Amino acid sequence: MFSIISRDKGFFDLLERSAEVVVKVATAYAEVAHDYPKREDAISRIRQFEHDGDEVAHRTLEMLDKTFITPFDREDIQALTLRMDDVIDEIDAASKRLMLYRIPEPTGWFVKQTDVLLRAAKLVAQAVAQLRKLKKPDHLQEHLVEIHRLENVGDDNNHAAVAELYDNATDPILVMKWKEIYDLTERAIDRCEDVANAIEAIVLKNT
Repeated sequence: MFSIISRDKGFFDLLERSAEVVVKVATAYAEVAHDYPKREDAISRIRQFEHDGDEVAHRTLEMLDKTFITPFDREDIQALTLRMDDVIDEIDAASKRLMLYRIPEPTGWFVKQTDVLLRAAKLVAQAVAQLRKLKKPDHLQEHLVEIHRLENVGDDNNHAAVAELYDNATDPILVMKWKEIYDLTERAIDRCEDVANAIEAIVLKNT
């Protein structure tokens, strides 16, 4: 049954919770890279965060089905929710590969990419928080521009990482494993840009 009462605060709360999970997952992933001997603990937390993210996304979409008046277009709320969940899923998939493939140690490019991803995730959270005050946002456009810039940095890093991988290859199986992990990490950065695009669509329609 639809609610005819605008539940702006509820939607904003849930969107911000999703963004918080994005930051938590990206933080744990960077911890994996920077403190690899303790990776099992961080990867375990990533798995729990992924479940948390799914729960928040489900609650948001459920509220969307039951609410008649929404703060933004329904499809934009849905897109933003799903894009943030995509970021979480890509990181979860990448972290699982590290354990599944028994990666012995991180590479410099892996560390660098997790740092780029974490910066993009934090900007996602800052941008989502600005949706509460869309008429007078603080630095929202700067956050979105920086996410786009970081996506380009992530692309460049990924290309360089894969090129170095092939140039210095001694174990073709390990090359295949790292190629997949690099690609998943880069895709997580791409998904942050998808979130920025979803926010930009909201801004264009509501300002």
